[in-house]
Amino acid sequence: MLYVRLITMRLLKAVVVLFMIIIFNFVLIQLAPGDPAAILAGEAGATDEEFLRQLRERFGLDQPMYVQLWRYVSGVAMLDFGFSYRQQMPVLDLILARLPATLLLTGTAFVLSLALGIVAGSLAAARVKKPSGSIIMALALLFYATPLFWVALMSVVLFSVYLDLLPAYGMYTVGAGHTGMALVLDVAKHLVLPATTLALFFMAIYTRMTRASMLEASQQDFVKTARAKGLKNSVIQRRHILRNALLPIITLAGLQAGQMVGGAILTETVFAWPGIGRLMFEALQQRDYNLLLGIFFFSAALVIVFNIITDLVYRLADPRIKEAS
Repeated sequence: MLYVRLITMRLLKAVVVLFMIIIFNFVLIQLAPGDPAAILAGEAGATDEEFLRQLRERFGLDQPMYVQLWRYVSGVAMLDFGFSYRQQMPVLDLILARLPATLLLTGTAFVLSLALGIVAGSLAAARVKKPSGSIIMALALLFYATPLFWVALMSVVLFSVYLDLLPAYGMYTVGAGHTGMALVLDVAKHLVLPATTLALFFMAIYTRMTRASMLEASQQDFVKTARAKGLKNSVIQRRHILRNALLPIITLAGLQAGQMVGGAILTETVFAWPGIGRLMFEALQQRDYNLLLGIFFFSAALVIVFNIITDLVYRLADPRIKEAS
């Protein structure tokens, strides 16, 4: 009953937050430079005022801002995100077609970064006064400080151009006609470089957080009591220190999961991964405002969903936490 009430309250708050995000994004898009009608007219080779007027009237760009906002909010309430005048498709269909690829990429990168970060941070905390611990932290600092686009480009040069081990772009081999397990393996092979590139930055953050949390937990009284009882160091590290050190990591992971969707824009663009990140970049170049607003909405919704899941996991990990009154 507690979790049902928690989810209900979070969902009600999420509706309010999404409504505010819709208005904020719409106003920002309207203030952005560039006229979509002028761009379309220029590509069509017709720049006379009558043609521009017809385009603005067709897409509702001739209406006042508050009228356009009301129409957009009313449409979103009915899951109608408008029509992409560049792609000639409904915005919802475009996003739903690209969303699985983004979820696959970000989900894989999230699990990979979290698992490797916790393992590396645990090893660094256990070897805090040894050279191996310093090496782990130095590598984490290197991955954290290195720009994501540089890692992406260098991984393509190394593993695709020189070593020819992994594909450099796309989600699957075009024209190969793979089905079943062959298709799964082909997608997995294409997923290695973009998922690893996206995971390295966040893995460095989890490594540093895990090490700091474990070192702090190791100074607590219950750990000193466990050592006084004669428990093995491996048992103390796993059952007492790591378990309590995971709580701040869960909070950070929930926040970072939403940020990965934003980080996927650059990764998807470099590796030509057909997700909503690359779709957002294309929509921005083409001044496809309806598509941009739809992507912003889904990105915000994903962040809110991740935060709700984080709250639930946090309460499962630490039963002492009660719902705030």
